[in-house]
Amino acid sequence: MTAKVITDDVEALSVAAALAEEFRVGAPERDAERRLPGPELDRLSASGLLAVTVPAAHGGADVRQETLAEIFRLLASADASLAQIPQSHFVYVNVIRRQGTDEQKEFFFGEVLAGRRFGNAQSEAGTRHVQDIRTRLKPRPDGSYVLTGVKQYATGALFAHWIPVLARAEDDNLQVAYVPRDAEGVTVVDDWDGMGQRTTASGTVRLDAVHVPADRVLPHHLTFQGPQLHGAVAQLLHAAIDTGIAGGALAEAVEFVRAKSRPWFESGAETAAEDPLLIQRFGELALQVRASEALLRDAARTVDAARADLTDNSAAEASIAVASAKVQAAQAAVEVASSLFEVSGTRSALDSLGLHRHWRDARTHTLHDPSRWKIQHIGRYVLNGTRPPRHGLL
Repeated sequence: MTAKVITDDVEALSVAAALAEEFRVGAPERDAERRLPGPELDRLSASGLLAVTVPAAHGGADVRQETLAEIFRLLASADASLAQIPQSHFVYVNVIRRQGTDEQKEFFFGEVLAGRRFGNAQSEAGTRHVQDIRTRLKPRPDGSYVLTGVKQYATGALFAHWIPVLARAEDDNLQVAYVPRDAEGVTVVDDWDGMGQRTTASGTVRLDAVHVPADRVLPHHLTFQGPQLHGAVAQLLHAAIDTGIAGGALAEAVEFVRAKSRPWFESGAETAAEDPLLIQRFGELALQVRASEALLRDAARTVDAARADLTDNSAAEASIAVASAKVQAAQAAVEVASSLFEVSGTRSALDSLGLHRHWRDARTHTLHDPSRWKIQHIGRYVLNGTRPPRHGLL
């Protein structure tokens, strides 16, 4: 596989904008038919976008987090399922950046620059909570490992070249094992049945005594032993996806009302776009989208500032800024995607139009982790100066 090498932030945003417009065209049909976006992901790989966070020392553009968030916002405004698939890719590129040895960085950053994709195998069903990881890495006499477990909600795994797997070693410390998608003992099952994000193929990964060389395992538990931005970066991308959904839904509502809606007879307006009550509602929805976009930019800039000077305080500021953006974006995505029908009228509910995909995507994606806990951490920080905890969901 060959991929273009993007050199800077400006080029990255230009490529992302062009791809978003390309992906927008087929998004309703892919959703309606649950047609998995293999060709589109190959286009994404070839574009070089998947390598934009590779450090400059290893040949990458090392773009700002503000740029990365905007890339995800653009893609999600076109197709939220497609935008969700590479979210874990960037998270696990970040793990290599922080915890990889020089040799691991050289190898895996080379893979990323060549266009190869990381999936994920993180979550497990039937455990006590999301942090309860039962998948195990058992050492072998030669220093390698045997990996065994079952993972759910494995977005990106079906399309991946490498599947990063969260697992616990014998000492119960959390590790990430980078496993080839086609390794013996790896089975990826396309059993995702979500009402939204239908083409993410977020199904099951089964790991049956998979052999893992020692140099394919990274000590993820060390990530959380000091100031870190792992969770902030991961959540920033989720916030960008929600913000993109809200913006995409508003844009479709505007287009529909201008072209296809009729004014309510009591308004006295000649067109739906001149109806004063619709104008009022569009103003309210636009404020939600603008607030989400502004908080997303602010959060990304705060993460960038923390990357430049990482301390307990700067990491806390970044986590709180991202949490604020995520809460606002989640609320906006659900409200705007639902209100699309309110402002567009009865015809907009036709299944053949596919406008409901925005609401289904919003409602599904915003369930990823609860906003109520983010609000708790924001309140504790503002009122008592309590720094948020160090984990990957904040």
